Amino acid sequence: MPKLTLERVAELAGVSRSTASRVINGQDGVRPEIRRRVLDVVELTGFVPHAAARSLAGQHSRILGLAIRQTTEQVFSDPYFAALVQGISGACNDHDQTLSLFLFQSAAEHEHLPARVLRTKLVDGLVVTATFSDDPLVWQLTESGIPFVIVGEVSNPHISSVDADNQNGAALVAEHLLSLGRTRIATVTGPMRSAAASTRRMAFERALAVAGQPMDPELVVEADFTEDGAYAATQQLLVRAPDAIFAFSDRMAVGVLRALQEAGRRIPEDVAVIGFDDLPPAADSRPPLTTVRQEVEQTGSVAVELLLERIRSPEIPARRIELPTRLVVRASSVASQQVGGQPS
Repeated sequence: MPKLTLERVAELAGVSRSTASRVINGQDGVRPEIRRRVLDVVELTGFVPHAAARSLAGQHSRILGLAIRQTTEQVFSDPYFAALVQGISGACNDHDQTLSLFLFQSAAEHEHLPARVLRTKLVDGLVVTATFSDDPLVWQLTESGIPFVIVGEVSNPHISSVDADNQNGAALVAEHLLSLGRTRIATVTGPMRSAAASTRRMAFERALAVAGQPMDPELVVEADFTEDGAYAATQQLLVRAPDAIFAFSDRMAVGVLRALQEAGRRIPEDVAVIGFDDLPPAADSRPPLTTVRQEVEQTGSVAVELLLERIRSPEIPARRIELPTRLVVRASSVASQQVGGQPS
């Protein structure tokens, strides 16, 4: 194979050497489709541009990376990621940044992310979606020196992150269910390796305990943030006769609703159901879903702001931003004729 040079990259992309150079150096004056074509060639070939001169000149590529720690199938089937990408891409456009996506066909491919990012030498920084508490990626990125921001929770105070106020959101759910007189309250959680799921569970159980109704461990089932996972978890709960179920995402709540309806349970008369996210499908479910609203698009745009802050001023302390959450009451927890009088 011919040596990978700038001329070879230009040839493979079907552009001139000067155009390829402008793309790799983050300069303006290149149509988006041409820029994307050159970047695709760089990614596919593993071409490493000579970054030293650009670094000495204090220049940046004006390219930000987004790595979503889910498989491609999950990304394109979950409305959460659609809203997040919309917020991130909008902020990139506002700041004249190009967005480069790092997606995966399987969980095993996650291990190659640091090498892929560092090999290209193109991105100025990286937004990474929520990681597990034992995820080695955070350490790898820290060691690499590349600026990055986590969307989600991270325990390291030296890492910038942005997320919803999970503690407040979960506490609001507990208060709402208790106000309805529910006593057999169950949860279908996300994986406990997930920092967000762990925080929601702890906050929810703490709110119940403070109110004098501690959580029954038999009414807690761990799932995987998917509709099918929540459906299977709810089937396990049915024999334990819950009168309320808190699902840790709207997508999971859809699986809960499906399992309850197939079992002949009336919602909310027999079982109240609450989710977390308040993405567009929540209002369209049957019945409409009571849920905790988090501002997913805003989370994405704030992540970009934080990342640009890290790139421009790496010496300033890391920051964690928590965006407010609120409960949106619909017919899955309160009879439809009563919803209008319920706080949200």
